[in-house]
Amino acid sequence: MDPCPFLRLTVGNLALKIPVASKPARSVVHPSSSPCFCKIKLKNFPLQTAVVPYIPPENQFPDNQLQTLAATFHLSKADIDKLAAKSIFSAKPCLNIAIYTGRRGTTCGVNSGRLLGKVSVPLDLAGTESKACVFHNGWISVGKEANKGSSAQFHLNVKAEPDPRFVFQFDGEPECSPQVFQIRENIRQPVFTCKFSFRNTGDQNQRYRSLQSGPSSSRSWLSSFGSERERPGKERKGWSITVHDLSGSPVAAASMVTPFVASPGSDRVSRSNPGSWLILRPGDGTWKPWGRLEAWRERGSSDGLGYRFELIPDMSAAAIVLAESTLSSGKGGKFVIDLGGGGGNGGSNGRATPGSATSPACSPRSSGDFGYGLWPFCVYRGFVMSACVEGEGKCSKPYVEVSVQHVNCTEDAAAFVALAAAVDLSMDACKLFSQRLRKGLCNHQDLRD
Repeated sequence: MDPCPFLRLTVGNLALKIPVASKPARSVVHPSSSPCFCKIKLKNFPLQTAVVPYIPPENQFPDNQLQTLAATFHLSKADIDKLAAKSIFSAKPCLNIAIYTGRRGTTCGVNSGRLLGKVSVPLDLAGTESKACVFHNGWISVGKEANKGSSAQFHLNVKAEPDPRFVFQFDGEPECSPQVFQIRENIRQPVFTCKFSFRNTGDQNQRYRSLQSGPSSSRSWLSSFGSERERPGKERKGWSITVHDLSGSPVAAASMVTPFVASPGSDRVSRSNPGSWLILRPGDGTWKPWGRLEAWRERGSSDGLGYRFELIPDMSAAAIVLAESTLSSGKGGKFVIDLGGGGGNGGSNGRATPGSATSPACSPRSSGDFGYGLWPFCVYRGFVMSACVEGEGKCSKPYVEVSVQHVNCTEDAAAFVALAAAVDLSMDACKLFSQRLRKGLCNHQDLRD
């Protein structure tokens, strides 16, 4: 499998130093006692915001502070070409940053922050698809006194790194048992086939019990995930999708192990009682759980699909949450696992690297080398995968991107494809029970009801 070129542009190591004026203006609150933030903009991409920490003027950028990631932009080959395109109307692409003192947000429709200054970092993207490049790492003078020694100083690191990805797309809706194609530029090559099926609870449990490697086990591992609970009332259960390679061998599966049940007195799956899927991989002649996806229908103005994805390291260790967010039930959206997405509002849907993570001992902290020291960040780091799905009532053919660094074999890629199918099917499983499912998602019992 040949990957597609992608680029990861990161902004991090933000800091601000402002000299203390001998006669400070009464109306100005010094940033040492008030938060600062910045708005980060790259052409054709959503605006991102980030907090800017203040450090005393006499200090250099401290080596003993955690290196933080403020914003991330993911660029495909088409994005890079578009930014680098030359014309008489456009100059070299730049990353534009506006720094503000005060709190983020608005008060009575007026922005609360006070503009301190703006920074523009030129980006020469030629060759960055194959080689990392640091565009800036250090201090920049900002504000009206930028050319004088008394100006404010803004520290940042801007760098680009190659981030090649495998790209897959379903040839139809997952419940229609479609093929899955790998895409590279204009070439589409079939790599997987999917088989969607229904199983009643008993058959499903029996099937997975028969795959246990230890017959002396006192209970099925599947039962520990709550699949054996029978629940009265409205429910959607027993959905399963198996991913096969081109030889017909099963290489991954997603199985609905907790039914999607309407909460008492409502027609929706609640966050307090979500449905769930197990993402399974083959190993040692049996299926082994790799991850768990929980999904529910959010209330309120969002009215979207809420989800949480957990990685299951083994049966003795606690699951690790890798992604938790919401997708629009009407428009669909992008499910993302990104362990270095930054904290900006334009960042990923996945969780960012936690503040407690530490850099490796060999990491030069001043170089902008953002470190990841805690499991699973030493196994899964940076961008992991994304899956674009459509909203309710639309024909959805999930579009999946998987980072090359997380694919060592066919089963690795297939597990992410199965996860994408589970996300897409959860959009239907969390549909209001007052609305009927498509015929392809209803088993015989549902059609009789």
